[in-house]
Amino acid sequence: MQSVFSAYLQLGFGHIADLQGYDHILFVVVLCAIYRLREWRKVALLVTAFTLGHSLTLALAVLDVIRVNAAWVEFLIPLTILATAIYNVVVHQEENKMGTFSGMLQLNYLFALFFGLIHGMGFSNFLRSSLLPGEEGQLATQLLAFNIGVEAGQMAIVAAVLCLSYIMLSILKVKQREWNIFVSGSAFGLALIMVLERVP
Repeated sequence: MQSVFSAYLQLGFGHIADLQGYDHILFVVVLCAIYRLREWRKVALLVTAFTLGHSLTLALAVLDVIRVNAAWVEFLIPLTILATAIYNVVVHQEENKMGTFSGMLQLNYLFALFFGLIHGMGFSNFLRSSLLPGEEGQLATQLLAFNIGVEAGQMAIVAAVLCLSYIMLSILKVKQREWNIFVSGSAFGLALIMVLERVP
């Protein structure tokens, strides 16, 4: 049981950190684009909301409670990146006195939760193809370990983004609005390519 848990923990981490399938990485990056390092508590809440969303649909899909069309899910995932990037640029235009964005940040948590539901269905398509055959009793272990691995991968991405943000904003003195436009705009362009490639 220990080896199964370890294997699926690594599988979950490797799946979200896989640069060849970078759509999940890109979503986490654009989700964090409007935050500074000192706002790590807000980012932690944001990632928690995203985790709640993808954990729910991941479990429901793997347990066959809901059925999802893989092609449509893969199409919807880059759309979540496009929507988040547009929201970042349109809504977060002015910094407050603390040098951070304050406008409508509460909506970010709802977006993270809702878009997490979509990403969870994407995770489930991968996990279902990786489950051990004839090991029904270990399904909960595999599901839990995979989810923890995904969460660990997310936190590693968040840490990298916030550290890079600190370098750009605090050391190199790039304006936060310009940094937001650069990160969100780059994510938008990459996500648009994915959308066009994945049209069902």
